Amino acid sequence: MADLKMLYRELVSLEIELWNGIEARLRAEFDLPLTSFEVLHLLLRRPGRRIQDIAEEFSITVGGTSKVVDRLEVAGLCERRANPNDRRSSIVDLTAEGRKLADGAVKVFEDELELRIGSVIPERSVREVTEVLGTLREAGRALDAERKAAGQAPVPAMRAPKQPGRSTP
Repeated sequence: MADLKMLYRELVSLEIELWNGIEARLRAEFDLPLTSFEVLHLLLRRPGRRIQDIAEEFSITVGGTSKVVDRLEVAGLCERRANPNDRRSSIVDLTAEGRKLADGAVKVFEDELELRIGSVIPERSVREVTEVLGTLREAGRALDAERKAAGQAPVPAMRAPKQPGRSTP
């Protein structure tokens, strides 16, 4: 049987080490926490997002997202404007200063990803791992939605049966 606990530990440890390494470089070169970079990067790629859109993109709370955007706004890196389609929400866009910072930080981010991942495993493996992780995330979201719809607690009383296609050694 596959060692799912070992896989879990490796995934979590990798995420923490990647986060810390990339954040250290962004802080050293731009005094920019990775959380703030992620929001700036999203707004650079897809301008005019609502707080709700940003929260959904990163699977974090609206309240946490709002706090990050508040800090970026105070720093002059983004601004909110009224949402013409919904008076209850606002649209967040980068300022010129925010775009300039994001452009430079993206280069450092991509360089760090290349050093930590791209230089270690081949491009084909990157695609394969990305696909597997996406499949796992989709399955987890579907399970969470199913449990929520059924009014079930987040933790089931017993483990779900194995899914077709999952091999066991």
